[in-house]
Amino acid sequence: MAETAPESGVATRTVGAVRIIRIDRPAARNALNPALLTALQGAFAAADAAPAVRAIVLTGGTEVFSAGADIDALGGHTAATYPDSPNRHAFDAVRATAKPVVAAVSGWCLGGGCELALGCDLIVAGDTAMFGQPEIRVGIIPGAGGTLLWAPRCGAGIQAETALTARFVDAWEARRIGLADRVVPAASVVEAALKLANQIAGQAPLAVRAAKKSIRNNQLSPMSAALEAEVQIMSGLLASEDSREGVAAFLEKRAPKFEGR
Repeated sequence: MAETAPESGVATRTVGAVRIIRIDRPAARNALNPALLTALQGAFAAADAAPAVRAIVLTGGTEVFSAGADIDALGGHTAATYPDSPNRHAFDAVRATAKPVVAAVSGWCLGGGCELALGCDLIVAGDTAMFGQPEIRVGIIPGAGGTLLWAPRCGAGIQAETALTARFVDAWEARRIGLADRVVPAASVVEAALKLANQIAGQAPLAVRAAKKSIRNNQLSPMSAALEAEVQIMSGLLASEDSREGVAAFLEKRAPKFEGR
């Protein structure tokens, strides 16, 4: 299957039994806007529904997996609109995909991009990968799993540190703390992820899906209420003066002046 790269910013191609879904908005550092997120949700639904597809690889560019949410688009949300927005549903769709998903991450993987990677079953990191949740710098939280999904892989301390300080984690530290499952040269990250996905795709399909379901039930079922609560907390923050100041300061390339209201 030839790669398709619609204006939405999501490209797809199929290699054997593996569907490769690529975030493709390089001029914007693969920032996640509503059109891209809607297309991403559709791409995952299509891959999940295709009988010939047995595993999925999610990737981005060679220098940037995704720099996170498009701040212009995020700034347009309110407490009322965020819970039913593409910003929320696309991440749910990735986590809910029945087929195994391998993230292939090179370069910057920040904010919503990091949350997308965390929603996958396995993460193959290129040696240039840099993970982080910088949302607190603009007066919000990582509202699509970023306050919750580090902990099962890395522990509560790393979860708190990344969410509260916006500290970045490079590929080798990510492997050491359990965030990344493998580290490979950046130039071969998609190849390595595809090889791993093919190993999975070669197993009994019903057993693979059952194993993923069992693993996900253990990981996410107790977390489902917390994920919903995270969305509500994020929604409340979008109504704050601090979040508006944070977004404005980011766009104006200046230091924010937070007042705590």
